[in-house]
Amino acid sequence: MLFLLIANEWNGDAEMAKKTARKPSTKKYLDFHGRMVMVGFGSIGQGVLPLILRHINIKPEQITIITDDMRGGEGEAERFGIEYVEKRLTESNLRATLDNRLGQGDFLVNLSVEVASTALIELCQKKGVLYLDTCIEPWPGGYSDPNLSVSRRSNYALRDTMLKLKARHKGGTTAVVAHGANPGLVSHFTKQALVNLARDTGVKTAVPTTREGWGKLAQRLGVKVIHIAERDTQVSPKPKEVGEFVNTWSIDGFVSEGGQPAEMGWGTHEKTMPPDGKRHTFGCDAAIYLNRPGLLTQVRTWTPIEGPFHGYIITHNESISIADYLTVHDGKKVVYRPTVHYAYHPCDQAIMSMHEIAGKNLKQQKRQRLIVDEVTSGRDELGVLLMGHKKGAYWYGSQIDIHEARSLAPYNNATSIQVVAPVLSGIIWALENPNEGIVEADEMDFQRNLEICMPYLGPVVGKYSDWTPLQGRGELFPEDLDKSDPWQFRNFRVV
Repeated sequence: MLFLLIANEWNGDAEMAKKTARKPSTKKYLDFHGRMVMVGFGSIGQGVLPLILRHINIKPEQITIITDDMRGGEGEAERFGIEYVEKRLTESNLRATLDNRLGQGDFLVNLSVEVASTALIELCQKKGVLYLDTCIEPWPGGYSDPNLSVSRRSNYALRDTMLKLKARHKGGTTAVVAHGANPGLVSHFTKQALVNLARDTGVKTAVPTTREGWGKLAQRLGVKVIHIAERDTQVSPKPKEVGEFVNTWSIDGFVSEGGQPAEMGWGTHEKTMPPDGKRHTFGCDAAIYLNRPGLLTQVRTWTPIEGPFHGYIITHNESISIADYLTVHDGKKVVYRPTVHYAYHPCDQAIMSMHEIAGKNLKQQKRQRLIVDEVTSGRDELGVLLMGHKKGAYWYGSQIDIHEARSLAPYNNATSIQVVAPVLSGIIWALENPNEGIVEADEMDFQRNLEICMPYLGPVVGKYSDWTPLQGRGELFPEDLDKSDPWQFRNFRVV
């Protein structure tokens, strides 16, 4: 039987969907009697804390925040009666700091930067502690140490290390890895988009329940390329100043991942490697990297409201995990895999900040400004763009604007709420499934996670388009294009 989640999906005008009244959900999903430690309390920690208290029966005294910098979160923690400890976790003090705060059945929510995810997971596995993070973080230098090869500074390498840890702790306490908006939510969007595409193209199928089943469905549908296509149009009335980085979410996180190489899952339909494309010499071989930072690499993409635009190929775990998860084998031979990567246009003030940082060889500005309360308008249009199938291109995702985001949850803007909703759903899923070992979003129940996330995503839209990366190309300036297959990576014009 074909399952279709239609909670907030509109296949028409997003503005009409926007007019549908959505009230903040107050549902309590479960009770939690253990201790919860939140490492890091930036934009995502501050945004998700009210939702944890809203949807889980947990008392404030059960929660402790550990962070090196509260960055304006002191008032929120004090308002809710949450203990916070301002301390930077390091390799030398991690165990001493956490040992007495965590035990069997407790929960560690890791929303930090430059605290190694593998070290925290190892500790949690030994102590029987549940775990969640939004990306796989290294210790300081893991992104930027010039003594490491480009390949070893990649998300591919970080994921490969995590997969080795996963094999050692099979059947252990649940550790949800890389489960925010992207990576995380977009893996669930991808599965729902495949189900919708099957429905709309007349492909009769049950909802797959295995990795092999999902890969064969994507292959059967003819999906060649998946972009995590995102356009952030939120604005602040205060202009960006020289020497300042302005963004709608973690600036340290964005700059760190932007300085890593551009990465992508590499599809079996691709005929030629990019001129600066490289394969890794280890791991699953599902992805390649470009010998340049994602912060300086743009690609053509499309979303329903924005239309065509240039997005940045910022490296993310989902670019590799989705491609790996959907790979189909015939024995040892790979017979199908889509090309998968992030294509991100941040808010315009972040674009100016990136331009400034690029001119200084990726040296970050000393001043940061995270815009949440000062945003006056705009939305974050985040979804998955599936291309190359019978109907051309299909985008499925969230189009929440700043006004609805504020009406649904405090301490959030339109970007952060798309992250905190899957953080909440990942925590709930882990509590409901406490003995799954180390899991990625692709291995989780997409229906359950979307059910929990949907009330916080605004209009969730499915939209078809005849757009291809060749539209309008070569008219003013000749280009070397492969018109026999518009979905070749070379046709997306990386700049």
